[in-house]
Amino acid sequence: MSINSNMSTEENRLEEFRKKRKAANDKILDLDHLGVKRFFNLDSNTYKDGALSSQTKELLGLVASAVLRCNDCIDYHLEQCAKAGSTKEEIVDALNVALVVGGSIVIPHFRHAIGTLEMLEGEGLL
Repeated sequence: MSINSNMSTEENRLEEFRKKRKAANDKILDLDHLGVKRFFNLDSNTYKDGALSSQTKELLGLVASAVLRCNDCIDYHLEQCAKAGSTKEEIVDALNVALVVGGSIVIPHFRHAIGTLEMLEGEGLL
């Protein structure tokens, strides 16, 4: 694989993730299961402004995702953090918390997160 095709693949990774996530979520919601719908609703409402701002909650979601080592969740929360107004510096600081809490096993996921941050910067979201 050439360097250019590798860069193209990397640049498409985030867009491909978005498409697959939406398609899979649509299939899940089409099951029309009350418990599943309630969980999705709970998840969405959890990140709305409350005693904590939605920006803070997304950063917390990012930290939990990194500690739990879920790259899909990391990508989702990175995008939500950017949309909520977090700066790159705030996001990196939150990822540092994840590194301290989760230990060295988080490092590969930190690397993944940095790649995604670069993509979000390229899209002008950060």
